Amino acid sequence: MTHSATRRQRRVPHAGQKRFWTRPLLWGVLLCICVAGIPYAEGLFRWLEPDARQVIYQRAPFYALLGRHMLVVGAAAVVTIAVGVGAGIAVTRRRGRDFLPLVAQLASLGQTFPPVAVLALAVPILGFGTLPIIMALMLYGLLPIVRNTLAGLQEVEGDIKTAARAMGMTPVQILQRVELPLAAPVILAGIRTSVTINIATAALGATVGASNLGDPIIAGIINGNMAYVIQGALIIALLALTLDSLFDSLQTRLRQRLSAFPR
Repeated sequence: MTHSATRRQRRVPHAGQKRFWTRPLLWGVLLCICVAGIPYAEGLFRWLEPDARQVIYQRAPFYALLGRHMLVVGAAAVVTIAVGVGAGIAVTRRRGRDFLPLVAQLASLGQTFPPVAVLALAVPILGFGTLPIIMALMLYGLLPIVRNTLAGLQEVEGDIKTAARAMGMTPVQILQRVELPLAAPVILAGIRTSVTINIATAALGATVGASNLGDPIIAGIINGNMAYVIQGALIIALLALTLDSLFDSLQTRLRQRLSAFPR
């Protein structure tokens, strides 16, 4: 009886894991179908723009634009996560608490500047291309990560940290083994918000020569071709939904793992 119960308990997590990854997988498959199928959907887009000479964006393959878009967002996310989480950790330590208001204000300042203004200021310094949009995404995506890192670390109960110190853990060990694991779902929520926002914001890079999924949108606006606009916007939306559902699944897994530990 005990053996069969144990087997049932082992099967449940695997079924749960499949459910967790179902939505991201479905959105990802739909994204791939869209990227591969748009070049063959001329009849559909011709219905939207019957008078246009060309209704399928052909200056670059959509899979190439998708790869460049993800590269820009990913590069900005890596730097932003490192800076945002690192700053949040630093100002929640004893030596850095005096700088907590300053870090929070600086992070908030990044979102007060519209990305277009950041691009206009960055282009004379960095030139046209990928670097200006990466800088804009870093500034725009910093606030959610810093804010959630602070909230997650500050929500860790003092009794838990006291118990860890009583067990002989050093401050670094408490941070690594206690605070960060407990704060991980909240920090991941900030990363999720930052990345999802920047997926859409990255399309502005097309205005400064950074080729990505914003190319068909900008070309469609300039030429008055709504088919181009819809093609770029549709792929960006599916990419955002794929990554957002992936982060949601990761958050759910983290919460379940934390709830499995006795308090």
